[in-house]
Amino acid sequence: MSEILSALRSGFGFLTTIPVGITLEGIEKLMKHIYLFPVVGAVIGLLLAAIGYASSLIFPPGLTSIILVISIYYITGINHIDALADFGDGVAAHGAREKKIAAMRDTAVGTGGMIFCIIAILGVFSSLFSIADKMLLPYSLIVAETSAKQSMVTVAAFGKAIYKGFGSTTVDNTKKSDFIAGMAFSGAVCYLALGISGAVALMVSQLAGLLVLNTANRHFGGVSGDIVGASNEVGRLAALMFLGGAAWMHL
Repeated sequence: MSEILSALRSGFGFLTTIPVGITLEGIEKLMKHIYLFPVVGAVIGLLLAAIGYASSLIFPPGLTSIILVISIYYITGINHIDALADFGDGVAAHGAREKKIAAMRDTAVGTGGMIFCIIAILGVFSSLFSIADKMLLPYSLIVAETSAKQSMVTVAAFGKAIYKGFGSTTVDNTKKSDFIAGMAFSGAVCYLALGISGAVALMVSQLAGLLVLNTANRHFGGVSGDIVGASNEVGRLAALMFLGGAAWMHL
């Protein structure tokens, strides 16, 4: 139990900006319990749900959506959106796989990365604006963040590392059993939050993660830490787009 608690603490240190303290030993424990990623996601979702509900009582939907976008990156940091930018640069690069991998690893942000990030942020904002309803919005945020972290587990479980690094440690340590355990937890959370709509949003998010994986396999021959991180952003966007569309169709 103490190992799981230590891994969970490291999960918050790794996936959020919450100052819980993080150690190499804790990260090693987290790598043995990667199925805990969506647990961290659910807690992040609860924090965002509180912010979203409070904001919706005071501000109009547009301003509430802006506050939530800012809150998402304030709580989770910019590591994953930076990973999405790197992924976009690699996909947009021309030439052989080696050139694409080099573009993805380049610290400078190119046009491809900028476009991917703009689409992701605008998509999240538009989806939150579409949901609007102050009772539906908090639950949607819980579903989206849980689904996003499960997308990371999905990509890591079914991907193969293309080079050594922290990303390869995540991929190499993620087993199919981690995927199953994560999906069981995520499915329960999403269903309890929004019923069938929550469960479908989770599935849509995982399909989006698999799309990221397939794209990575075609362009790079496998995955890296950037691609696992990018799947978090894509998974969140996919879940919110589905929920935003579902909310709009019910109006």
